[in-house]
Amino acid sequence: MDRLSSMSAFVMAAELGSYARAAERLGMSPQMVAKHVAALERRLGARLLNRTTRRQSLTELGSAYYERCKHILTEAEAADSLAQIMNDTPRGKLKISAPVTFGSYSLMPLVTEFLRDNPEVEIDLHLTDRFVDLVEEGYEVAFRIGPLANSSLTARPLQPYRLVVCAAPKYLAERGTPLTPADLEHHECLGYAYWSRPADREWSFYQGAVLHKAQVASRLHVNESRALMSAARDGFGVVLGPEDFLRSALKSGELVRVLPDYEAPSRQMHLLYTANRQRTAKLRRFVDAVLLRFGPP
Repeated sequence: MDRLSSMSAFVMAAELGSYARAAERLGMSPQMVAKHVAALERRLGARLLNRTTRRQSLTELGSAYYERCKHILTEAEAADSLAQIMNDTPRGKLKISAPVTFGSYSLMPLVTEFLRDNPEVEIDLHLTDRFVDLVEEGYEVAFRIGPLANSSLTARPLQPYRLVVCAAPKYLAERGTPLTPADLEHHECLGYAYWSRPADREWSFYQGAVLHKAQVASRLHVNESRALMSAARDGFGVVLGPEDFLRSALKSGELVRVLPDYEAPSRQMHLLYTANRQRTAKLRRFVDAVLLRFGPP
């Protein structure tokens, strides 16, 4: 059997948890998936998967072998994509990582438009607020909000990620409207719980060139923007969030912008990709689309 095909079947079975689901994804029979895995186990002389009637799990060798297979399959796909350098027709799968809120509300319209314009491209979009490792995890491109660490990745600057402060009319009627950032210290300020650090205890604002800092607190911290907005719409507190995400609630009047004379600092945003992939037609076309939509003025 072709070893790469067997590795692909093994990786899919490990990730999806069953031969049947792997077979459906790969377009082959469960029996064929089992044969591919068995061929690898015969070659290695050891089991890769512990299988019972209810579930399957990776053996210690299987776990290590799984990581190596993922890396090999990613490199094989990259090698195959070299042919696209000589061909300007974008095709193949593009694996993308983006922050959850930005990906859900700002990026998705671009993704669907890009797929309509490039019918031979398939996009695998993973939304996470975790900083992914593009090389180790097989991503071709990632959107990153916040300061960048030094790396060998190519980074293209995008428009800053704008934030606004708002609250429900119900909350403002009960607790009063903050007129300065310092007033926020006496309000319930809904906090976003980041995956790698606690919620911010200090919100910063600019009025012209003057920086104002407010110490904020809340009894509610959530790691998902929709849940925070739901709490804000319910009148529980003041929320600091992305302008694109909050725009519809502000337009409908469910939320009202507060501190309009103060500007919350925008966050840096970049598009990252590895240098060895930058010449593929699918990535070139996607980078161009992103810069056209989100690039700096």
